Amino acid sequence: MCGIVGLFLKDTSLEPQLGDMLTDMLITMTDRGPDSAGIAIYGEETTGNAKLTVQSDTPDVDLDKLDNDLRKRIKGKVSMAIKDTHAVLSIQADQVAAAREILGEIRPGVRVMSHGSTLEIYKEVGLPKNVADRFDIRKMSGTHGIGHTRMATESAVTTMGAHPFNTGIDQCLVHNGSLSNHNSLRRKLRRLGVHIETENDTEVGAAYLTWKMQTGATLGEALTSSLDDLDGFFTFVVGTKDGFGVVRDPIACKPAVMAETDQYVAFGSEYRALVNLPGIETAKVWEPEPATVYFWSHNAAPTAQEKAA
Repeated sequence: MCGIVGLFLKDTSLEPQLGDMLTDMLITMTDRGPDSAGIAIYGEETTGNAKLTVQSDTPDVDLDKLDNDLRKRIKGKVSMAIKDTHAVLSIQADQVAAAREILGEIRPGVRVMSHGSTLEIYKEVGLPKNVADRFDIRKMSGTHGIGHTRMATESAVTTMGAHPFNTGIDQCLVHNGSLSNHNSLRRKLRRLGVHIETENDTEVGAAYLTWKMQTGATLGEALTSSLDDLDGFFTFVVGTKDGFGVVRDPIACKPAVMAETDQYVAFGSEYRALVNLPGIETAKVWEPEPATVYFWSHNAAPTAQEKAA
């Protein structure tokens, strides 16, 4: 099952409402996957710095004075904002690799959820409403975001198994479906030096796109290549620093619906996730075509669409 939502804002006046709208959309999808949930928010950019969103099952121990301990080991300033089991660390952009290594040494119970200049990912086991409430998602502003509520089929119900997955700077992915060749692809990507932490097939999909883009592909090209290289049935919604993309496999058996107005582009596994959005009654509403890449960017034309060969 699983439920996916996505919201890309064209109208900057809606940015303070992003977290609130995404939360309502995701809660509506609860019965598609009630075991865990997560939301990725693309918010305020930390110019010259990077955001490292981390999580711990024992935050009272692991997150206590974590910023102070990191400050002793890496260059530049370190600041931290704790949100329940997560914390957002702000560090120099060129210190991310060092910070990851040091975290493994001084706080082995801390896991990295995301890194980038705008991206923050919050995810935990539990119902979407409870997860969103724990992190005050409704109060978060931003330019775009994606969310996922999971019904585990291929791996355990854990925080690390929840979506979204972050495998590249300011890049994340959520997935509805099942990849049949994820084990062989995971082994291939690891041999190529791609870091994959879990046994979840969705992380493999995210890592595959990251690898393709690291080797020169655009996001649109990487999504198109996925139609040949990934076996199974899937709907992917991918977030980047500037926008988000959607692709469905050639059979497209998983439900999906999109809506677009002058103010936003929205995605939902079902139309009911979109019904409370402003202006939905006059929106262009459609089912995304099979084997077709859709992408919207703040730094390009308002919409882009590429039909796969």
